[in-house]
Amino acid sequence: MTAAETAIETIQREMTVFARRARASAGRMHPELSLVSYTLLGHLEESGGCRATDLAAHYVLDKSTVSRQVAALERTGLIERRQDPADHRVQALRLTPAGQEILDRVTRSRRAVFRERLADWPEEDLKRFAGYLERYNAAASGPATADRIRSDP
Repeated sequence: MTAAETAIETIQREMTVFARRARASAGRMHPELSLVSYTLLGHLEESGGCRATDLAAHYVLDKSTVSRQVAALERTGLIERRQDPADHRVQALRLTPAGQEILDRVTRSRRAVFRERLADWPEEDLKRFAGYLERYNAAASGPATADRIRSDP
């Protein structure tokens, strides 16, 4: 195995560990808010609201998968449907005040975990790591993009 192949194997293994930890920590921070739900709420916040089909397209997910997630978020009162002002035939999904509150709380908790875990890293290492992650995720296509999480400082 070449050095590059060994590095790719290490990256794959470590990213799997990272994804498992992210899913586990999402459940601990808010038991009813899965990592997928957290990610969808984050996108709704960033976009100011959108259609369920937009969420499915953005995360390269099946419409039925997004539909189940959206239904669960609606049942818990974290999102609501509103008529899209640009097209009255379309229902846009938006965060409710409760959804915004939970998203803010979970985001603060996630940031604290990242800050604690990376506290001993030199600033240059943090910047380099952030750049590598951005580069990797910018090149991602297909289902892997659904694993992106909101973790900005």
